[in-house]
Amino acid sequence: MSAEAFAFCPRCAKPLAERPIAGDGGPVVRRACPDPACGFVQWGNPTPAVGALVEHEGAILLARNRAWPEGWFALVTGYLEAREDPKAAVAREVKEELGLEVTETHLIGNYIFGKKNEVMLCYHAVATGTVRLGEELAEYRRCAPAELRPWPRATGFAVADWMRARGLPFEFADFASPGRGSGG
Repeated sequence: MSAEAFAFCPRCAKPLAERPIAGDGGPVVRRACPDPACGFVQWGNPTPAVGALVEHEGAILLARNRAWPEGWFALVTGYLEAREDPKAAVAREVKEELGLEVTETHLIGNYIFGKKNEVMLCYHAVATGTVRLGEELAEYRRCAPAELRPWPRATGFAVADWMRARGLPFEFADFASPGRGSGG
């Protein structure tokens, strides 16, 4: 179910109710308008977002959001805008958050981030320029690719897949304790 659960129908303002909705595999329970003439169903589809494993001058840059605990770092991430190409979203987010220009993007894969009901489209982004932190970031960290420690969820799985594709050995970081690579 979507993280944004409506109490009332956004079309007709009637109270929504849990009810079975016909689906390909049989009925599924969703919050829906009780008025059949309205027909609104809250499907709870995931929100698309991008993640960028940023390579800059041979190092990987991990970022710490201002809202995160000290020592927690992850990929640069952001939401896709309406009708925005994912590669363009990666370039936009890297520019906004690190002040860098993306010169290459290569798809790593897509990953479910269940905690926020997101589907993460993760890319390896090669970037140039001088790092200038955007307002959302508190700090960044440079890591040699072989020193990365993926974390066991969402963008951390992308880091693991990227390392695996390059023959780099890795162990997953203990998500409960901060360190090199421990974010969402």
